[in-house]
This record gives sequence, structure tokens and C-alpha cells, in this order.
Amino acid sequence: MSEIRLSAGRATLDGNLTIVDQAAALVLFAHGSGSSRHSPRNQFVARTLNGTGLATLLFDLLTPEEELVDTRTAELRFDIDLLAERLVHATTWAKQQQQTRDLRIGYFGSSTGGGAALVAAAQLPDDVDAVVSRGGRPDLAGAALPKVQAPTLLIVGGQDDIVIELNERARDQMRCKVKLEIIPGATHLFEEPGALEQVAKLASDWFINHIAH
Repeated sequence: MSEIRLSAGRATLDGNLTIVDQAAALVLFAHGSGSSRHSPRNQFVARTLNGTGLATLLFDLLTPEEELVDTRTAELRFDIDLLAERLVHATTWAKQQQQTRDLRIGYFGSSTGGGAALVAAAQLPDDVDAVVSRGGRPDLAGAALPKVQAPTLLIVGGQDDIVIELNERARDQMRCKVKLEIIPGATHLFEEPGALEQVAKLASDWFINHIAH
């Protein structure tokens, strides 16, 4: 794993890039509310993806200064356009680096990052080949939903009632290949024994099947 810094407009974002031998694709993580590249859950999923031959880029969608503001106000984590813009910048960065420029791209979004991933995927139809959302808010992608072309997997915990409904509504607005997977007994953060392992397995299978061939 290597620590990287990438420019996103006026912001500079920190990230962790893991390249595996013979990588089939690169998965960019878009974390959600009050989270960062240090999220243990996303790191767990990233390690699982690495084990199946996928490179990963976990990066902070917000600068440290923005994080401080967001901790107080929670406003930036719902600024889907800003988060999507940062994801687009990270994708452009990956397409310019020697070690990642030939890899196909997937997005793994969680919470509000799920909405941001879909907005970015709609803006980059030629560059993004698959999207996975974990406990995500795809409904926040709004008008971008019908424009997404990348095959999309929506994963929600079976106990996360409100989010299930939001994901069902978003799914019904999408025109690409889209699948909703509900993990029985899991709550929003997938903290139950075995729940996150199921998320990681579903995500790695989706990416391998849709971008690694």
C-alpha cells in the first residue's frame, strides 16, 4: 500500500493506493457520513477485494479542514455534488498514473458516498464499469439515476428499513443493470457477525463479473 495525494480543484486529498499483482481493475472507495479512508469497514472490504485481484484506492473525500466543519454541521457529507466532483477528480488522477491508467474502474460507495458514486458514474460513462453501494443513499443521486450506465449492485441490511425503501425507489429509476441485495438480520453498519464478510463477497463477485473480464 502506498500513500498518495491527489489534487481535486482547490483541494488536496490524501489516499491509500493498493496495487496487487496482475490487477484486473481498480476500485475507488467513496465513503459516507463522518467517515474517511481509515474506516475499518471499508478497509476490510478493500482487503477482500485485494485478495481477489482488484486494486483499491481509499481516499478522503473531504480535506481535514472540511472534516472539522462537517463534524460540527454534518452539511458536507450530504453535498452530493461536491463528493461526486471529488470522485471524478480521483478517477482522472487514476487515469493519469502509470500504474493505474490501464486498469478499468469500479466504485464502492457507502452511505452518502453511494449517491456520490452514482452521480460520478453518470458523468463518466466511458470510464466507470461497475458500482457497488453498501448501506448507501442512491436516492440522493436524484436526476443522475436514469443516466447511470455502469452495472450497479445495491447492498442493504435487512433491518435497515428506511434505507431499503430508499434503495428500492432508486433502483426503480435506474435503466442500467441493477440488483438489490438485502443481507438478512444486518443493520445499517453491518456490524453483526458475518454481515460485512457477506458485503465484501458480494462486492468482489460483482466487480469480478462486470469489470475484470
